[in-house]
Amino acid sequence: MGLGKTLQTICIIASDHYLRAERYKVTQNPEDRPLPSLVVCPPTITGHWQQEISTYAPFLKALVYVGSPADRQRLRSLISHQDIVITSYDICRNDTDLICKYNYNYCTLDEGHIIKNAKAKVTLAVKRVMANHRLILSGTPVQNNVLELWSLFDFLMPGFLGTEKFFHEKFAKPIAASRDSKSSSKEQEAGTSINATSTDKTGALALEALHKQVLPFLLRRMKEDVLADLPPKIIQDYYCELSPLQKRLYEDFAKQQAEEVKGDVESKEGKQHIFKALQYMRKLCNHPGLVLQPKHPKYAEITAELKKDGNSVWDVKNAPKLAALTELLTDCGITGGVLGAKSEVEALSSGSGIVSQHRALIFCQVREMIDRIEKDVLKVKLPGVTYLRLDGSVDAKDRFGIVEKFNADPTIDLLLLTTHVGGLGLNLTGADTVIFVEHDWNPMKDLQAMDRAHRLGQKRVVNVYRLITKNTLEEKIMGYEF
Repeated sequence: MGLGKTLQTICIIASDHYLRAERYKVTQNPEDRPLPSLVVCPPTITGHWQQEISTYAPFLKALVYVGSPADRQRLRSLISHQDIVITSYDICRNDTDLICKYNYNYCTLDEGHIIKNAKAKVTLAVKRVMANHRLILSGTPVQNNVLELWSLFDFLMPGFLGTEKFFHEKFAKPIAASRDSKSSSKEQEAGTSINATSTDKTGALALEALHKQVLPFLLRRMKEDVLADLPPKIIQDYYCELSPLQKRLYEDFAKQQAEEVKGDVESKEGKQHIFKALQYMRKLCNHPGLVLQPKHPKYAEITAELKKDGNSVWDVKNAPKLAALTELLTDCGITGGVLGAKSEVEALSSGSGIVSQHRALIFCQVREMIDRIEKDVLKVKLPGVTYLRLDGSVDAKDRFGIVEKFNADPTIDLLLLTTHVGGLGLNLTGADTVIFVEHDWNPMKDLQAMDRAHRLGQKRVVNVYRLITKNTLEEKIMGYEF
């Protein structure tokens, strides 16, 4: 969230590294010798960690252990000679045997909520790491339920909160019961107290008891406490109507699903079917072309009708969000950092750049939507606007370079990102406007993403715009108060 977690961690690691080195000089005890520390983070921010270490602790040798198998093979022999090893969660999972071969002083998980699923392979991999100290950095340690907190503490201090089954019975189940609006007052009373049916009638609440157990090990920093001078963040919803084509597809699909789901809801196949239906509706709210593919049952019929009228499914008029994005960028004064530039390369290489009043981050969920924004909005409607892309097609080792380039060059108007790649850990204070064309439908992930701009170093008010399609499932989900 931009509250200085990275700097704090570097200070802790550097301080302990220095103390161990000084103690080893005196004792020559093998147990006091300096050990490397391990930082595991999303691949996009490995470069950020390396830069921060070189800035604030240049006396520490840091190795970024990422890249292709061939690249990593060349780096393996260097690990034991480093002070800090930086790697990604995927690499940690794939090269577990190598990484776990060493003992570390600190093992730090940045964006540690990634291990919220206790049974995931990446979670099991990082829990094998042997370290004197373990640290988790996270802006959203709990996103869905309190069991995620158990998984995090199972990494930090295995056994501290008991087994997963014990934790579920003592904390997760009572807390969930107390929040169930359909439960009776008696159930809520029993649900909120610890083991209310036992002889130990303490009357303490389950949530309160959990707080007492874990709070001594949590350091929570709030923006209002740490960054008193941070300008405000203003979130606004920007509503769009369904196009006739979207409305037709949406209503047909809703009717079809209502019948199919009714009989399958209790089965495993039914649950998977519901998930696919949600994905379909989310894509449809953004652009009908994302769902009207050749495999669609009405593909031939609808495309023939559109062709007869001289249209296609990819016409901007069929995707109101693209028209709304164009209007929103124009209202923000982002109409072209370099007037008359025909391409991004020409815009960046020309010396007559005109800096826009605002610069924006545009978040999507899938690359296909970024492609449509690039092709139908930026190249057709706003050809003078300069932009960069940061999505899964960009190699992990090149992502931090794009971040640095965007922050350093005020003539670049936009950065197009997917929430999965660019929504965690990055410092993008070069932008003061954030636009969500697509939403994650997990409010915690969207909050993390918008705080890429609203963080330490931001000097301007940050405006967040959420494009929402009216009268759809998207509107209901985005309007829900979490």
